Amino acid sequence: MGMSHTVAQMRIIRELREAEQALDTALLRQSSLLTTMLEARRDTDTDPFVGQEAMLRLTKSHQTLVSAGGDLARVHSNLLKVQEDVLGYEDCPPNEPMARQPELRTAS
Repeated sequence: MGMSHTVAQMRIIRELREAEQALDTALLRQSSLLTTMLEARRDTDTDPFVGQEAMLRLTKSHQTLVSAGGDLARVHSNLLKVQEDVLGYEDCPPNEPMARQPELRTAS
């Protein structure tokens, strides 16, 4: 038996929220790692450029996650359009960030 629109909507909402939270958690953990790396270099009196390549790669990874967050926000927006097409309305549940978010644009 297939799933109802209500069940599908509830599952998508749950999974989307979890994905959004996971990205935020990953960003926070990477920020914490960068802070620890810099503090370790400073507090151990290590030369200023030791670990520089690792820091460059970490900041690149951080930027990738920020971009992924923008893409996920666009997924959220697209799913609102699907909801409108399938169910006849476009509405975010209460406390959803997209309910009060302006349209996202790509960085120039």
